Amino acid sequence: MNIKAVVHNLTVHGVHGTYQIYKKRKMDRMKEEKSRLENEQIMALLHSRLQEKYSEKDREKAYAGELKSIFVKEFFPKIYEEESRKPVEHKVVFMERGAKLSISLKYMRKYIKEHTDYEVKTFVLKVRAVSDEQYYKNAKDYIREAATAEAIFICTANDLMGHLKLRPETKYVQLWHGCGVFKKVGLSTIDKSFGKSAKSHKEYPVNTNYSYVTIASPELSWIFEESMGIEKDSGIIVPTGISRTDEFFDKEFIDRSYNKLYEKIPHAKDKKVILYAPTFRGNVETCTTPDVLDIEAFAKELGDEYILILKHHPSVKNLPEIPEIYNETFAFDMTRGHGMNINELMTVADICISDYSSVVFEYSLFERPMLFFVYDLEDYIDARGLYYEFNEITPGPLCRTNEEMLDYIKNIEERFDKQEVIDFKNKFMCSCDGHSSERILALIENKK
Repeated sequence: MNIKAVVHNLTVHGVHGTYQIYKKRKMDRMKEEKSRLENEQIMALLHSRLQEKYSEKDREKAYAGELKSIFVKEFFPKIYEEESRKPVEHKVVFMERGAKLSISLKYMRKYIKEHTDYEVKTFVLKVRAVSDEQYYKNAKDYIREAATAEAIFICTANDLMGHLKLRPETKYVQLWHGCGVFKKVGLSTIDKSFGKSAKSHKEYPVNTNYSYVTIASPELSWIFEESMGIEKDSGIIVPTGISRTDEFFDKEFIDRSYNKLYEKIPHAKDKKVILYAPTFRGNVETCTTPDVLDIEAFAKELGDEYILILKHHPSVKNLPEIPEIYNETFAFDMTRGHGMNINELMTVADICISDYSSVVFEYSLFERPMLFFVYDLEDYIDARGLYYEFNEITPGPLCRTNEEMLDYIKNIEERFDKQEVIDFKNKFMCSCDGHSSERILALIENKK
């Protein structure tokens, strides 16, 4: 500290407070230096290993795999073991692998901040948005904090903790990012072109160490047992409900969502809203999104009464173009930008068109019409696989063409069966009642 800073801190914080500031800054500098040395050590080890194990022409191809192996199998366990010798701190850690904190984590974090005195640490690792080296450096910081946390919250599968021995004082909670599941995931996809190999799952397990996996209904337990390799009756899978669905029972959130819509699209006040929210196709790293919805036909047939909002999967990089004449007049792509997330869009939507996405599970809480645009049903089942016979459980029509969807929407008053949606909601979303976050918090505080 310079003299001016010292005088200022003594005046504002006193002698003890100034010493604490100095002590913290010193610790931060020591941590930064330690991290720098660790990173240098890791990169030196990586390059040494590449030279020893691979020919010059194969080193570039082997780089990512060796980098992952060094971090996940060697350094993360070492760092975690060292840090977990320290006492547990009164804090919780939220970890997002992607580039932006998901709604699942964001809502639970907000609830904990408002209802507890836990210190809250948040890590957004930015996988695929930054270099592999930076991603693992971000993950290293997360592992270090996780080692002294009372609870860790995640919402997607990840292989960062597969080689750690979690300390017993820490609760590790998988909130999951979807409410229900149509398409197969995890271990259920081993025999599918979409999924990883059995060898890969064994080498880098993605669903280990969980204290709890929170789900929307007891009906879904068997799916998470199968996909995550969790033993039945282990007590790990708990139907607390999904934290982020609590928003749907909050009048302030509902009003705020409509106000956002009208701010973004003023003429929406005089229209009904169709939300189109499909899942991606292919592998996450290179995924695409459907470009089959006929926006021109929808505009001509329904434009007097409706607007169309598109919300593609966040992993999709290249989005379909909306015809210029209908862009921002009838059709609005809110995948990125516009400031409305999927929870807000579901809240304001009068009709939801989806396909194999889990979005329809939470949308069923509103008991509104939904359609399933499944033009590629057989191909999708062959590539990905589904947990249920699709036509037996979907609470709305399976449409192969735009014409079928338009016909249904134009005659929706006569054709919509609300009870079908209610039955679906009661089966798959029965634990989502506006109090899910409260029950999840009780889990980490050992309250039954």
